[in-house]
Amino acid sequence: MDDSATGPAAADSARRHDIRRAAAAEAGKHTVLIRTQRSGRILSAMMMPWFRLRPPRGYGVLTTTGRSTGKPRAKCVRVFRHDNRAYLVQLVPPHLAVDRPAAASGWLLNLRADPRCRLRLPDGVFDGTARDITDPTERVIARTILCEPVTPTDYGECAVHRRGLPSRTKIQALHRYWFDTGNPIVIELHP
Repeated sequence: MDDSATGPAAADSARRHDIRRAAAAEAGKHTVLIRTQRSGRILSAMMMPWFRLRPPRGYGVLTTTGRSTGKPRAKCVRVFRHDNRAYLVQLVPPHLAVDRPAAASGWLLNLRADPRCRLRLPDGVFDGTARDITDPTERVIARTILCEPVTPTDYGECAVHRRGLPSRTKIQALHRYWFDTGNPIVIELHP
């Protein structure tokens, strides 16, 4: 029998509490443009024509298999390749995370149902297998890979998500918030 005070349920409850607290602190810093999952879908759809041609550094097009339909589903994502792995995080906007800290986007649910995917990056198209990052050491590595680099496109991203003028410090803080409250994923790229 699982001890509910120290088992997985307690850890999950504590994580949701931490996400809610972080989201409440972050919410006032964000613009009104991206507050719902629907807003994210619209933004991705607007970027898709450009990203399909050639995604900018630090971004890509993730194609998953729909968990209900079995059809290909494409989504623009912030992603960094490191050797034969690509790292990304499913973010939860703070206005959504306050009420639904465990919210998962369609692309994440699709990957969890079928981890096979395709990723278009600036240097090519790769097939891969995705998984959640659960190992603490791997999470530290992924956080560094995803949160430290700042690309020119990140300034526009920051302007959409955060109030005020974008800066390197503000962009990195935004990416750390997303990583710490989101769902980090690694895609093992196949040759």
